[in-house]
Amino acid sequence: MAERWTIGEFSRITHLSIRSLRRYHEQDLLVPAEVDPVTGYRYYSPVQVRSALTIRRLRDLDLPLADLRRFLQAESAGEGAASRSAAQEIVAAHLRRLEDRLGRTQRAVEALRELLDPVTARTVSIEVLPAQRVLAVSLDVPPGAGLSWYDTAMEELDAVVGQRPVLPPGGRYQHTLFTEGHGRATVYLPAEMPLPPGAPATVRELRLPERTAAVTTHTGPHDDLDLAYAAAGSYAGRSGFCSQDYVEEVYLIGPRDTDVPERWRTLVAWLVAPETGRSSA
Repeated sequence: MAERWTIGEFSRITHLSIRSLRRYHEQDLLVPAEVDPVTGYRYYSPVQVRSALTIRRLRDLDLPLADLRRFLQAESAGEGAASRSAAQEIVAAHLRRLEDRLGRTQRAVEALRELLDPVTARTVSIEVLPAQRVLAVSLDVPPGAGLSWYDTAMEELDAVVGQRPVLPPGGRYQHTLFTEGHGRATVYLPAEMPLPPGAPATVRELRLPERTAAVTTHTGPHDDLDLAYAAAGSYAGRSGFCSQDYVEEVYLIGPRDTDVPERWRTLVAWLVAPETGRSSA
């Protein structure tokens, strides 16, 4: 008879509790090499040690049961390159999800630390943004549209501008985009060039007027832009300014410049009526 271990022996070797091994069996993740039909005792073989430890690690990483079963099926399909690749891709996809979740958690922790520490209050000032000529795409964003509309607008603007150097892109957004999930948006690229023939019908020349705003600069991923919005909007309110219907974002350093979100810098301009508020604010 081939070498076999009782569930107790296998538990000591793998540092997996007997309860966990029984659960893995019930979930059809790690079936014992042999089960005595009379006593129901479970017996494991030495070749199952690697599988047991792998299952434990993947469960520690919260790999869903369905994905874990697919991984084990691919692993047991043979030594071929296709089987190995399929198994590795299942784990790689989950690791990418974990990294994304970890990034969101880290950003949430940093944001919470800022909120809990009054010393880290953001710098906000009232500024007059100069009039500016831009090429723009304006649209009414419907409910549940996600952010694909922004990517499409930027692609159309980039196609028109080509390789010509331009100032950082920006956007002008109605507050209802954030409060109600839909509203008016204008995505723009500063450019002195005339609109070339054959440009998409959605792209137009636009002159942004001189405008007054409570301005702050946000550093880092866009997930935390609500902190900058809160700082700018609060400052405008405390200073007695009447808010306009729109806010502007200028992507001083953004995804088109670097794929490292920690390096992004976004200017947030909370537009206000210029005749209101204290001039010394």
